[in-house]
This record gives sequence, structure tokens and C-alpha cells, in this order.
Amino acid sequence: MGKKIQYDPRYPSIEDLRAKAKRKIPKFAFEYLDGGCNDDISLQKNTDELRKVEMKPRYLVHFSGANLKTKLFGHEYDAPFGIAPVGLQGLMWPKSPEILAKAAYEHNIPFVLSTVTTASYEKIAEITEGKAWFQLYHPADDKVTKDIITRIDVAGCPVMVILSDVPSFGYRPKDIRNGLSMPPRMTLQNILRVIKRPQWGLRTLINGQPNFEMLKPYMPKNLNLKQLGKFMNDTFEGRLNEEKVKRLRDLWKGKLVIKGVESKEDVEKAIELGLDGIIISNHGGRQVDMGQATISSLKTIAPQYSNKIKIMMDSGIRSGADVSRALASGADFTFLGRSFMYGVSALGRKGGDHTISILKTQLKQVMEQMCSENTIDLRNNTI
Repeated sequence: MGKKIQYDPRYPSIEDLRAKAKRKIPKFAFEYLDGGCNDDISLQKNTDELRKVEMKPRYLVHFSGANLKTKLFGHEYDAPFGIAPVGLQGLMWPKSPEILAKAAYEHNIPFVLSTVTTASYEKIAEITEGKAWFQLYHPADDKVTKDIITRIDVAGCPVMVILSDVPSFGYRPKDIRNGLSMPPRMTLQNILRVIKRPQWGLRTLINGQPNFEMLKPYMPKNLNLKQLGKFMNDTFEGRLNEEKVKRLRDLWKGKLVIKGVESKEDVEKAIELGLDGIIISNHGGRQVDMGQATISSLKTIAPQYSNKIKIMMDSGIRSGADVSRALASGADFTFLGRSFMYGVSALGRKGGDHTISILKTQLKQVMEQMCSENTIDLRNNTI
């Protein structure tokens, strides 16, 4: 498949999209998207450390052109990056998961749906012809686990991602101050913030209040949304262990990936348990504020395990150049979350296509400078 690269020249960078998104959506939604945990140290460090990676341009060699196509789990994608799972997407911009899934499908890159976002897997599978991945928050009830797995299997899901880095929710001062819940607590301050963002308010009114569509079958009837926090705490059991992963491996016959891995010990356990891939991630700096940057974890893990398991990375990647830095440091594939949400929050239905086009253009330009004909040629091209 594949789609022609074309983007709005008024917003040629992810930072432009971020600035536009900040002006377009209410403060409580933007700060939920943009913020990390505690003092945002890990959030900042992820990108800062990644951008210290230096690469070696080459010019006086034969070069027949840059090809972004990348094989992963038996499928050839048109670029070595995908759209990471993000919770509450419809809060930032109505129908965000549907918009991004459609763009991912048209550009032939993976889209990962979160259990706790605002679209069902069935709807996303319809848009992507069953090509979307699914990220599972581990349910406390075995029956819910089995039912979710059955649903995504029937819909054709090729890859299930299990989340390891939410044994507890991150401490996020901005969200606490903003009364961020589902729906947001409509304090006078938040009402005024919505009034100042009329386009967001109108689109939300037209599309209806966002809900956890994937979880609707498991919610009590007539659930008061103010009680949703308790329902979520009772429904999900964030901490994984060896036995839980074994059970998921037995239940799921497709490709199984674990997200949130940052140590050699966890990588070895993932290999031992028969997982197909890992995503080195610290949840975008939203869970732990005193850990190392994801690029540092990648540099530690990739040299020893690159031939034993697929190694992917998210957290801190904000541009096509950042994608190249991660690939050069040993990643087989990458994922971005905030960058795509900035795009769709800024530009609505055009945001997904626009953001993918920017990233492809940026990455191709880097590959041409590095004289890398394929994405694998970027590997170890660091100073």
C-alpha cells in the first residue's frame, strides 16, 4: 500500500504541532498529554539524552536511494516507526484513535490501541482491516482477560502488547490540580478553559462525551462516571509477574510483546517466557522520575540481545531524526505517542497523515546524509 508524502508547510515540525495543540485544546487535556510524573525529570531526560546521539555522515560512496521499508513480525511496513498506545485519546481531540488508525493504515505503519483509550478494538480493526496492534492493561478478572483476548483475536489482531510499567499509577501533579478524570471534573476553572477553546468544545459536543469504549461490556449498567476511578482500580491489576505472563503467552497465539522493559534481567525473562519482542519504554516519563533515559537502556540491552528478540523503543522520540538515533543505537523499530497526539489535536482529521508525512520526510533526509539505503544500514552508525 503506502501513501504519498504531503504535509502542511505551516507546521513543518512536531514542535509546531505541539504549539498549535496547546492553543487549540483545554489546559487540562493538553497537560495530561504533555506532562510526565513528579517533576517531569524523566520526561525531559528521555529526549535530551536521545539527542546526544551523534551519527557519521558519508558522501563519497555509491548510493542508490533511501528505502524506509522495514520488516517486523513478518510484515513489511513503509517506515520503521508506529503510533504508540495512548490513553484517553478522545479527551485530547474527539475521534483521535479513529483518525490515527486510518492514517496508520493508509501509510502502512502499525497503530497500537490502548485498553484505556476511547475506541473499541472492533472499531479500529474495521478501519485497519485487522492490522492494528492492541495493548493490554492486565485485568484482575480472568474472565475479562479471556474475553478481551478472544475479541481482539476474532477481529484479526496480529500483535498483542502487554504493559509492565504500571504496577502503580504515576504521581502527576498537573493532573491532580486539573481534576483530571473521565469525564474531567468541571470546576469553574475548567469550564472557563473549555469556553476559551470553542472548536474543541463544539467537536466534543458533536461527537459526544468520550468513554472507555473497549471496557463498556465490563462496566456495571448505569455506572456513574464519577465512580469510574474506582471501577478502573477494581478492574485492573497492573503488576505483572512470571506466572501472569506465562498465562498470557498460553492464551495468545499471535505475536506477544512486552512494553516497559528497561533492564537486562527483564529482557532475559521475556526471552525465557517465549515473548516475540520488547518495547524499551518508561511510559513517556509518566511513571518513574528517577530512572535512566530510554536511549540509555537501549544502548545497554541491544548489543547483547539483538539477535535473540525484537527490540523496539518508545519514550522521548519526537522527530524523524530521533527515530534515526534510536535505530542507530540498536532498535529494530520505534514508536511515538505524543507527537501523533499533538498532530491530531492541532489539525484534527488531517493530523495523523500530516505527522506521518513529516516523520517520513525527516527520516529519509537523515538516511540520505548517512548514505543509508535501508533502515538496517543505520545500525551502529554512531560516533
